[in-house]
Amino acid sequence: MLLRPTVLEIDLDEIRRNLRLFDENTGNAALMAVVKADCYGHGAVPCAKAALEAGAKVLCVALIEEGIELREAGIAAPILMLGYADENALEYAVKYDIMPMIFTAENLLACERAAQKVGKCAKIHIKIDTGMNRIGLKTQNELRELLETAKSCPHVEICGVMTHFCTADVPESDFGIEQMEVFRRLLPVFDEYGVKPFVHAAASAAALRFENARFDGVRAGIVMYGVDYTGKLPVRPAMTWKTKISHIKVIHTGETVGYGRHFAAEQDTVIATLPVGYADGYRRAFTNKANVLIGGQRARVTGNVCMDQIMVNVTGIPCKVGDEAVLLGVQGEERISPVELADIADTIPYEITTGISKRVPRVYLHE
Repeated sequence: MLLRPTVLEIDLDEIRRNLRLFDENTGNAALMAVVKADCYGHGAVPCAKAALEAGAKVLCVALIEEGIELREAGIAAPILMLGYADENALEYAVKYDIMPMIFTAENLLACERAAQKVGKCAKIHIKIDTGMNRIGLKTQNELRELLETAKSCPHVEICGVMTHFCTADVPESDFGIEQMEVFRRLLPVFDEYGVKPFVHAAASAAALRFENARFDGVRAGIVMYGVDYTGKLPVRPAMTWKTKISHIKVIHTGETVGYGRHFAAEQDTVIATLPVGYADGYRRAFTNKANVLIGGQRARVTGNVCMDQIMVNVTGIPCKVGDEAVLLGVQGEERISPVELADIADTIPYEITTGISKRVPRVYLHE
């Protein structure tokens, strides 16, 4: 039920198009769609289904709960969990056929106990740390210890191995080449133990920058949602955040706008109020800096962003109460992208899209 004019439109055809472009440009590696964090704020189930329609073979989540949501929506495709799971979570991973990420012998033994308790085989991927220094094992000896431990875990099947690049989206950095060398030095250890895992290393940028990093699979993350840091693909954002003008007034020279009076009119100014604010994920960092689109023109956010409302300067822009305002997306010839808003807030596009709160209804096009 839509009772407010502020909505987030998600064009699933753009999701499909972006993924197909990525797939066509990353060789024969299997397409893996990263659908964690509610598909980067776009909505887990509809976008995951669109990804599978576009050819994704594996869905990647960060939490067991995210995988369970997909399973309970009827999605049967392989699901890989990219983060840490404790023993309690591992039981649910086994129960719902979600592949956990394992990177210590202790965690592997916990997975074996969970699988015994559930009465099913646990399929796992092993995480190698090649320089991120977040999670993962780092040396051949650590990997050998893990594979030795696996010999005493009859309810665990090693299905994959992965790593993660930390500067693939930084064009001037070649650290990914060093990470690849580390990763390749560890892979022969699997041969020593007769294990033939599915190998994947590259997410969006790395898959496009480094051909030799594609291995058996590539993980499409931010590129799926319309951002390509390499500039190689004409992907398009799938998200349009829009609302409607709720009020218009003229303020006079010297009058101020909003909490803290952080905007003072230097001349008579037309102010439009929009029913969206930081509780919806429209950040206070956009105060007096970001623009919205009204009538195909840019209108500057004026005064502090409030919890539930913002004010914008529409002087010279023909408009009326009820007219559409686009916070993120395209209107006429103008576009406001996640990258533009991220630059204003001194952050990254991931944080912009994942930060749009659940109280903004998602509306799906081409579902």
